Amino acid sequence: MRLPDIYAQTDFALSFELFPPKTEAGLEALFGHADRLMRFAPSYITCTYGAGGSTQDKTLEIAARVRREYHLPVATHLTCVGRTADQIRDYLRRAQEADVQNVVALRGDPPQGETEFRPVAGGYSYANELVDMIHHDFPDMGVAVGGYPEVHQEALSAAADLDNLKRKVDAGSHAVITQLFYDNADYFRFRERCDAVGVNVPIIPGLLPVTNVAQVKRIASLCGAQLPADFLGLLEGASEDAAAQFEIGVQQATAQSQGLIDGGVPGIHYYVLNKSEAASRVLEAVTLSDR
Repeated sequence: MRLPDIYAQTDFALSFELFPPKTEAGLEALFGHADRLMRFAPSYITCTYGAGGSTQDKTLEIAARVRREYHLPVATHLTCVGRTADQIRDYLRRAQEADVQNVVALRGDPPQGETEFRPVAGGYSYANELVDMIHHDFPDMGVAVGGYPEVHQEALSAAADLDNLKRKVDAGSHAVITQLFYDNADYFRFRERCDAVGVNVPIIPGLLPVTNVAQVKRIASLCGAQLPADFLGLLEGASEDAAAQFEIGVQQATAQSQGLIDGGVPGIHYYVLNKSEAASRVLEAVTLSDR
């Protein structure tokens, strides 16, 4: 099932993001966690890949296995980094053969050690070019793109960032999945601004439940997300107590999730970091009964 069909058929679509582990043991552990997440009846699963497309084949293997074992729609991440247009088309053909019907289309970050994105010869410079190609050459695939409630780090301004998102949607994307954030006000302002410029596809909040303060500070710094001062203070106050950090993170993610659900979001996409414990605790605590 394609993303536009998923969001047309349900008021709330739950989804999770996985990534390819480096070892076979990690792969089996991943599917153990996936088994546990299945009890929450997700609408689809996405699978990302390493910097520069380093795990593309493994990504496709995992997405195909999820599709095969759980009979769920799946989406593969796809970036412009280090690949020509022809190589990207070849990957998409292989994805279709594996019954992977959806793509999360991104420009991608510069390769490690570089500070500026540079397309390869014969490649794409921007995500909207990638979306346009998929829309025209692979019209049976669903497409999601990234959105940035706190503005992309490379954007010249919030307005320029929104213009870029509008180009991606106009090129044929069916949904927007946001970068992680920790203040729901940022999401709701972003949603209002999207509506004002005619971005009329589902805007899916992406959440990363915190389980470790050092880890989330590192991830947030990489993507420009802000940690609310009171939340960060609680985490840092428990910096020597891993169990306490986990509980603080679960409580925050539960409150954030419930606030988004009550605010009428079309779904939540959890960045679970190949684990199940935190997301499970959150999903056990929230309620969708009023939707």
